[in-house]
Amino acid sequence: QVIAPAEPDPAASPEGARTELDEEMENDICKVWDMSMDEDVALFLQEFNAPDIFMGVFAKSKCPRLTEICVGILGNMACFQDICMSISKDENLGQVLLQRLCDSDSPTLLETSRLLLTCLSQPEVANVWVERIRENPSVYDCVCFIMSSSTNVELLVKVGEVVDKLFDLDEELMLNWIKNGTCRSVGPSVDDSPEELPDFKIVPCVLEAAKQVRSDNPEGLDVYMHILQLLTTVDEGIQAIVQAPDGGKDTWSLLYDLVCQELCQPDDPPIIVQEQKTVLASILSVLSAMFASQTEQEYTRMRKSKLCYFLLIRILQYMEGCGKRAVDNSKESEQEETGRTDVNEEDFHLKILKDICCELLSNMLQELTKENTLEGLHQGHLNEQTCSCAFQNLLPLYFASVESFLEVLREADQTLADNLEKRFPSLKVHT
Repeated sequence: QVIAPAEPDPAASPEGARTELDEEMENDICKVWDMSMDEDVALFLQEFNAPDIFMGVFAKSKCPRLTEICVGILGNMACFQDICMSISKDENLGQVLLQRLCDSDSPTLLETSRLLLTCLSQPEVANVWVERIRENPSVYDCVCFIMSSSTNVELLVKVGEVVDKLFDLDEELMLNWIKNGTCRSVGPSVDDSPEELPDFKIVPCVLEAAKQVRSDNPEGLDVYMHILQLLTTVDEGIQAIVQAPDGGKDTWSLLYDLVCQELCQPDDPPIIVQEQKTVLASILSVLSAMFASQTEQEYTRMRKSKLCYFLLIRILQYMEGCGKRAVDNSKESEQEETGRTDVNEEDFHLKILKDICCELLSNMLQELTKENTLEGLHQGHLNEQTCSCAFQNLLPLYFASVESFLEVLREADQTLADNLEKRFPSLKVHT
């Protein structure tokens, strides 16, 4: 009745203009929004054909607040499996909801993203939404536009979670989005933004969003770093990163700064690695993929010794401290099944981080020149302690990398090289 009154108000806003809810109506419908988190209320709303009513709202409403609330109520209802299945199978409603991603109202976009994430997290209907999104090219444009232009951190995190879930669920969709920057897709006609969207490419959009959330939301940064990591699981994704207009320099610079300037800082306790293990694993995985594919790029040759230092002293050494603590915790909780499971899970994630770290470190040590090594020695990044830590973690699996680095180190500091040979006798046999 609010959006389509029987007798139009002569004093109403002109056609196409946004309208506002009156305070009493907003309070009433917000009460319904709050109550819809209760399953009985959600089931009642479904029986009352609330989704069909909301479809009418989406089609006619010029009131952003009303649209936001209606999407929010649907989002709450979708938390319950049976209702989620009913909403998801409604093709018309599904298409209308995807069109909400092209809305210009941030609160509506946030609620739409929350609803999509809820549906994608339900295994019974996730494929329905993946297929629907794959067949609707405007979703790519709208999501990229949000990631590249929004300053709303909460919205960026939720949209990032949607993209991360999509890429994790369906590699084909991820490949389509990687290639999408070279072809034009036509989005739905949206009243507030009828103009054609720019020609977006996925990697710069992800980077822009990551820069926005990096300071304010560690969980959001984790999400966007994992999106980049998922991109590197296919050759097309790696190429999209390293063949960007800047040759991947923007990606490398952001990740380098995160590792060297923000994560695992010198005054942080060793346990920080435990808290940052997932974001560190994603970042190092992307750096490793880039380094392996673009060793001749100038930006990968710069500041190698400093990055090696951060990999060594701040991650591998900190990890050793975490490992000892995990062993102690395991002994203390030997009789507690739940506690033992948590420790094992933590050990698993730390092992993944260590494996990624060692792989990247081995590749970088092979590329260190005498000049890089002298710089590292002079600045204190490379010393007997850090080198011993490196060798201990890299041997015997990455013997060739250690041997290659030791040859360069011998030219830069014979005494240090000799001391390391004494500590690691297996290296002497091959010198």
